[in-house]
Amino acid sequence: MEFIFKDEAFKFETLRAAGFAGDAGADIGEVIVTTAQIPEGDEDAWTAAWKATAERTAIRGEDSLEAGDPISAREAFLRASSYYRSAEFYRRRDPLNDPQVLELSRLSKDYMVKAGALLDGPFREVTIPFEDGEIPGYLYLVDDSGQPRPTVIYTNGFDSTREEGYFVIGAAALRRGYNFLAYDGPGQGWMIREKKVPYRPDWENVLGPVVDYALTVPEIDNDKIVHFGYSLGGYLVARYAAYDHRSAAIVCNDGLLTFYASYPPIPSATLSLVEEGRDAEALPLLEGMAKDDTNARWGLQNGVWVNGVSNFAEYVRSTRDYTLTVDDAHKIQTPVLILEGENDKVFAGQATKLAAELRAPHEHVVMRDADGAGEHCHEGAMYLLHQTVFNYLAKTLR
Repeated sequence: MEFIFKDEAFKFETLRAAGFAGDAGADIGEVIVTTAQIPEGDEDAWTAAWKATAERTAIRGEDSLEAGDPISAREAFLRASSYYRSAEFYRRRDPLNDPQVLELSRLSKDYMVKAGALLDGPFREVTIPFEDGEIPGYLYLVDDSGQPRPTVIYTNGFDSTREEGYFVIGAAALRRGYNFLAYDGPGQGWMIREKKVPYRPDWENVLGPVVDYALTVPEIDNDKIVHFGYSLGGYLVARYAAYDHRSAAIVCNDGLLTFYASYPPIPSATLSLVEEGRDAEALPLLEGMAKDDTNARWGLQNGVWVNGVSNFAEYVRSTRDYTLTVDDAHKIQTPVLILEGENDKVFAGQATKLAAELRAPHEHVVMRDADGAGEHCHEGAMYLLHQTVFNYLAKTLR
């Protein structure tokens, strides 16, 4: 899909940001004036422009709050949170030591919390017991009636945050009478930035404790817990469902059997060198990919960081662990909605492979370019995504 930039990575991330306009995560005019300041492929200009827009928007929110207009304040704080997330996105050259990574992600969090306090229903930050520590989350309730309700639990992907989850599916869930619980697991959001805890493939040992927590919340209907996995989260929730059957449905947005060498796609000759451990030959080729392509550069840099490895070759090898085996797929008992973007270059063909292996009840929906929904995770077509997901859940949970 053509959208503002020619650079494929910038085009996609702009579509992603703009697509959240329906739930106050963006205003189209602000997106246009922000991106007009960014030269093609200039990551520093990207950060500066989105940060400036976030700052202006946040100030307007504070002005509205002071004026006694909490609705306008809430809407501005939501946009500020989303814009700060976008501003942080390309800070990947040295994320462990880049002060802007923490600064911008903390601001995204701060403004989501400010907005949450102004929502119509109850909102609270929660801490979820996890191994020897805890996982941070947000719990959004439909209302304060105390009535147990179906609940969507949101699992991030390779680059998402619990703040973004509100715009992806949370606001849509609340409108339809579902509670919403978003968390940052290892390798994600707060856990990688503040605690430096990297990704792990055995997600049943991450999402299991989140479900344990959910079962203690009186407002959550224990028989109607739904998992929504965003991007790589589609693998994570499927992996969870292979080993834990306490949920009513899972949504893989999108479906995949393996993340191995998929982001960025690694050419076969280079991948052979990586697999053979010939890093002295493979690394210059991977570095060449990073030099010449924004998407490849970001994917490789982000992967080294969130997977907790030392170089690009190690990152590529580490992605093999994020594979749903045939045995795993056969163990899934929970009903599954498998989504696929017709033009998805990241997970091309993966949803069909997952559907072929499942023995659990499932639907496989291909979302089309003609509807504006064919991109990875259906960015830019959020209303159609929501309609597809909640139509499925209405049938499945009845």
